[in-house]
Amino acid sequence: MHRSLLLAVVTASITLTQAFAWDGTNTATGSSVEIERGQLVRSGRTIEVYDSDRGYKEYDVDSIRRYGRTVEIEATDTETGESTTLEMDDD
Repeated sequence: MHRSLLLAVVTASITLTQAFAWDGTNTATGSSVEIERGQLVRSGRTIEVYDSDRGYKEYDVDSIRRYGRTVEIEATDTETGESTTLEMDDD
């Protein structure tokens, strides 16, 4: 009985952990953005971002800076070539 309860708790915690996303704002448009868990956000990499106004977008990461409780990601839209700043919550 204890073994199946432990298995259920471990399974639930893994499933819930994978569901979290990194929330923030596109400062150029004011729309809410999310970066799904598991993506490596580093300079020179391409990331997929869900934008509440425009759906899924891909960005090339130009730079990352931490300011207090936020992280600013300077990025270039791979489709349009436009630069933008994604201001992410650092929770």
